[in-house]
Amino acid sequence: MEAVSRNVRRLRQERGLSQEELASRADISNRYLGDIERGQHSCTVTVLGRIADGLGVRPAELVE
Repeated sequence: MEAVSRNVRRLRQERGLSQEELASRADISNRYLGDIERGQHSCTVTVLGRIADGLGVRPAELVE
């Protein structure tokens, strides 16, 4: 879970996206995305795929 949290935050920041923008792209709440980035909440494979789509990466890049 830590790797996912770090990777989501890093990739979001590299792309210049706010949490709100990425949450909107992934169709999840801002709070849920923030919890994922802080490692306070894990996400389903479906949500992981939507976050990856929002970031323009393969889902595997979020878990590596």
